[in-house]
Amino acid sequence: MRTVEENQQPLLVGLDTHSRLTDLSSRAIEEFLEHPPVALRWWPRLVAWESRLLWILSGSSIIVSIFNYMLSFVTLMFCGHLSALELAGASIASVGIQGLAYGIMLGMASAVQTVCGQAYGAKQLPAMGIICQRAIILHLGAAILLSFVYWWSGPILVAIGQSEEIAEQGQIFARGIIPQLFAFAINCPQQRFLQAQNIVNPLAYMSVGVFILHILLNWVVVFVVDYGLIGAALTLSFSWWLLVIIYGLYILLSPKCKKTWTGFSWKAFKGMWPYFKLTVASATMLCLEIWYNQGLTLISGLLPNPTISLDSISICMNYWNFSLQFMLGLSAVASVRVSNELGAGNPRVAKFSVFVVNGTSILISIIFSAIILIFRVGLSKLFTSDTDVVEAVLDLTPLLVVSVFLNGIQPILSGVAIGSGWQDVVAYVNLVCYYIIGFPVGCLLGFKASMGVAVLKAADRLDKSANEGNSDLVSA
Repeated sequence: MRTVEENQQPLLVGLDTHSRLTDLSSRAIEEFLEHPPVALRWWPRLVAWESRLLWILSGSSIIVSIFNYMLSFVTLMFCGHLSALELAGASIASVGIQGLAYGIMLGMASAVQTVCGQAYGAKQLPAMGIICQRAIILHLGAAILLSFVYWWSGPILVAIGQSEEIAEQGQIFARGIIPQLFAFAINCPQQRFLQAQNIVNPLAYMSVGVFILHILLNWVVVFVVDYGLIGAALTLSFSWWLLVIIYGLYILLSPKCKKTWTGFSWKAFKGMWPYFKLTVASATMLCLEIWYNQGLTLISGLLPNPTISLDSISICMNYWNFSLQFMLGLSAVASVRVSNELGAGNPRVAKFSVFVVNGTSILISIIFSAIILIFRVGLSKLFTSDTDVVEAVLDLTPLLVVSVFLNGIQPILSGVAIGSGWQDVVAYVNLVCYYIIGFPVGCLLGFKASMGVAVLKAADRLDKSANEGNSDLVSA
């Protein structure tokens, strides 16, 4: 009888240490993994092969996600150096008002990626431009409705229990970013339209360039010209419109988009209702997660000393969201890798990809956690010079570190479930963990037990642990 090593022998040539990783194929790895156990000496080559594919797919996408998020991140940093009250107002508007729109827009945009990706794979290239236009029309319609929420954000924030001082500053900031809302409505479909064609490197260059300019503009407008909070908001809007213009010029002028963008067409208005239903389904799943984190910040404004509470948890959530952008890039790649390999009939490679991407995300989370622990004082002072706020952030740092670590696992497992076609399961898991477990526990302990803002982060940690466990069952 042939041994396992003998069965694997014809397949070992591609894994020889002198061969190139680019010469290996998924089918060869699948056949190799069909004969366990795999000798220990082959695992480094297998991990290197999978890691290479992961980073080729995710590198530029992560850069785009991080630097686009950093536009708001930097704006809040400048607002924090105006005063603690203005940081609280900008934070509550950014999370409670702007975040509401982000959840809807990003959820709707995921439908663009799905439909455009299918059209690109089916070689129906002209249809991609029609889909992008249809998405922009729906996004702009949503932006018009949401703009009323932005304009009347002051009374809305007061109605949900925020102090009048914070609500007033929040309204100033929210009204200043209304133009950004419309820019975001156009940019979301543009970005997904390009990504569906595997055009990601140019997007990374554009995002980095606009981000550098954004820092300079914020310094000039906020401190040199002294336009304060409204100046910071308008600068954020300007930077997003700059992204829209650059993306638009690339789509119109690049030879890579010649076959996918054939000009504006009335066909975009046909089939609007089926596409609208798809965007609603996509938005629901993502909003469940995004709005939960906004809710934590909103209820922190109802605690005693709301300015300190809002500022401290806002700073923590900004660093948490920064790490999230990195993980969302890996999550998207995990989804693509799993779906591609399952579609190609390579279940063992798909399972191996899950292990590699989770190991990668855990390593990155450990690095992020270490940075937060080592530089916790300096990171706080990037946002504010108020000693009370800095002390409050230091108290929250241990809980933030745990949340950041768990945040490196949960999105990846969700991405795996999505790649397996289980979006409805992910939605139910999010609903139970975030709204039935995490949110009520945080409210009870934060208000009834008078444990303050720290317990809100603890509830977030508890929720992520539960979400991780549920997602693990799904991926299994």
